[in-house]
Amino acid sequence: MSQTLNASTLLAVPMAPLVGAALAGIFGTQFGGNWIGRRLTHTLTILGVLIAFILSASTLKSVAMDGARFNETLYTWMTVGGLKMEVGFMVDGLTAMMMCVVTFVSLMVHLYTIGYMEEDEGYNRFFAYISLFTFSMLMLVMSNNMLQLFFGWEAVGLVSYLLIGFWFNKPTAIFANMKAFLVNRVGDFGFILGIGLIAAYAGTLNYTEAFAKANELSAITLPGTSWMLITVICICLFIGAMGKSAQFPLHVWLPDSMEGPTPISALIHAATMVTAGIFMVARMSPLFELSETALNFIMIIGAITALFMGFLGIIQNDIKRVVAYSTLSQLGYMTVALGASAYSVAVFHLMTHAFFKALLFLGAGSVIMGMHHNQDIRYMGGVRKYMPITWVTSLLGSLALIGTPFFSGFYSKDSIIEAVHESHLAAAGFANFAVLAGVFVTAFYSFRMYFLVFHGKERYDQNPEAHHAHHDEHHDDHGHDSHAPHESPWVVTVPLILLAIPSVVIGYMTISPMLFGEFFKDAIFVDAEKHPVLHELADAFHGPVAMALHAVTTAPFWLALAGVLTAWYMYLINPAVPAAIGRALRPLVVILENKYYMDWFNENILARGARALGNGLWKVGDRTLIDGLLVNGSWKLVGMVSHLTRKLQSGYLYHYALVMILGIFLLMTYFVWLNK
Repeated sequence: MSQTLNASTLLAVPMAPLVGAALAGIFGTQFGGNWIGRRLTHTLTILGVLIAFILSASTLKSVAMDGARFNETLYTWMTVGGLKMEVGFMVDGLTAMMMCVVTFVSLMVHLYTIGYMEEDEGYNRFFAYISLFTFSMLMLVMSNNMLQLFFGWEAVGLVSYLLIGFWFNKPTAIFANMKAFLVNRVGDFGFILGIGLIAAYAGTLNYTEAFAKANELSAITLPGTSWMLITVICICLFIGAMGKSAQFPLHVWLPDSMEGPTPISALIHAATMVTAGIFMVARMSPLFELSETALNFIMIIGAITALFMGFLGIIQNDIKRVVAYSTLSQLGYMTVALGASAYSVAVFHLMTHAFFKALLFLGAGSVIMGMHHNQDIRYMGGVRKYMPITWVTSLLGSLALIGTPFFSGFYSKDSIIEAVHESHLAAAGFANFAVLAGVFVTAFYSFRMYFLVFHGKERYDQNPEAHHAHHDEHHDDHGHDSHAPHESPWVVTVPLILLAIPSVVIGYMTISPMLFGEFFKDAIFVDAEKHPVLHELADAFHGPVAMALHAVTTAPFWLALAGVLTAWYMYLINPAVPAAIGRALRPLVVILENKYYMDWFNENILARGARALGNGLWKVGDRTLIDGLLVNGSWKLVGMVSHLTRKLQSGYLYHYALVMILGIFLLMTYFVWLNK
């Protein structure tokens, strides 16, 4: 029997991190006089996130076990005509799962930060930012209306800007956060257009009320065009998701965001913020199900991102950028699943990916610490014997990422591949090829990084930067540049262990209720007649054990194994092969090194074109037409008329008498002419 959740308890979930962020940001920084020290700062913020996680876990239990639900308005901010702008919560299976993912990963990042940011001057400020981000993300996923959704959407973007540019004296970080901010504004423009169209034609911002009018919206064409209104709405909303979830061509900001500290890479750019777009499309499934054009568009964009961003991961040498391009590729997989109407599969992969990708990012940060802040995998090797915990947890994360049977990533990734294979949309053919090819690519670049970092010859003493006090992440290296790697402290390794556990088991535990049970029954809508993908998956599913055992007979398993073996041979057995291939395929390598020239295009075509347009509007529109003609031209005309009029006002009586006589003469002449 379903029950209603308590509003005060739900309100405490986002408010606890907000209070921690406020206390740390005000009293732990120069703004408030540094009244509280580092220990109290991290204690308060961790306590806030811990409370949020405990309450979220309790909410998830009530939702999953007891069928509890909540959908109420807590505060009405403004009413404009019939349009209400409210603050409220909608808690169902989708929301409860997202609440737990956000708070658990955030809690692990908070603990990890104690060790990683130990020597940084902005320690307290960083804790304030990541707690504020947690609040923003929770408001986004818990919202029951599009106004609150947009507030959370923009708030996570703002905090992301602050965190990417956390080291504001570092030029590359400032460039990266501005790039992220501008690219996301492009996506957000489409997003707010979609919300505006819903508000204009449905007359509401509330999810439930808007979804109830979905069929009415599907019968309307956009005025002045032959386009279906529902298609325009869905594509506009998805453009917002393309920016936030870094889909081609709005993906360019995410790799550069690695300029920020490593903990935010795990929190924002692996587990939470970049999945906001995936969550939003899943939440809006009643609208997207009515437009096959939009679904095909989503599938194509996701397929391009999944495959072509994976190629870029192959040639990266910065350990964080390898994981960043992996994130882009996996977000593409989620997007492909959305296009196939397998929304629950996309969200399932969102959850499993959050754990193993946060693990890989934090593992990369642990390696960076152990390697005295060297991030170049070409100057690593043999690290496993010095950092055993980081090695084992990173291996588990990598196995989950490539879809190894029985690991969490296998259940979600294999389900996506199968869903695309079963889809009957026009774009499914290309998407099927992309996700299958992506399996090999993912396994290859993941284990290329793994083998270069943890196995093979030790190369850390060959780093040309090793003896130049180079601190890529603004940390004190404690004078260890010439020494061997070392394991990270317990505040770093404990989060790795805690993230490794769900990276292995969470898929096995949850695939049945999430994909084939009723966990998402009130949250996600699929038109089973038009898009029977999930029913076809359910018919072929005989339990998680049978699924994993059957995998060894399927193409994805052998493609992944081929990718691992290829990386093993090329980087451990015969290291001359990659160099030879690079020379033979040099033109292709140049294209990949320049990231398909997307940055060049944006900077030299779009940016310069926008600047030229702006200069033209300024010079012609503003300076010539507005200032020159309307403003200056009007006063010059008035001045000229005044100058002529002033000459007629001489002040001599005989001048005025002469004018009067001439006037009478002209009038008499005129009337005489009229009477003829």
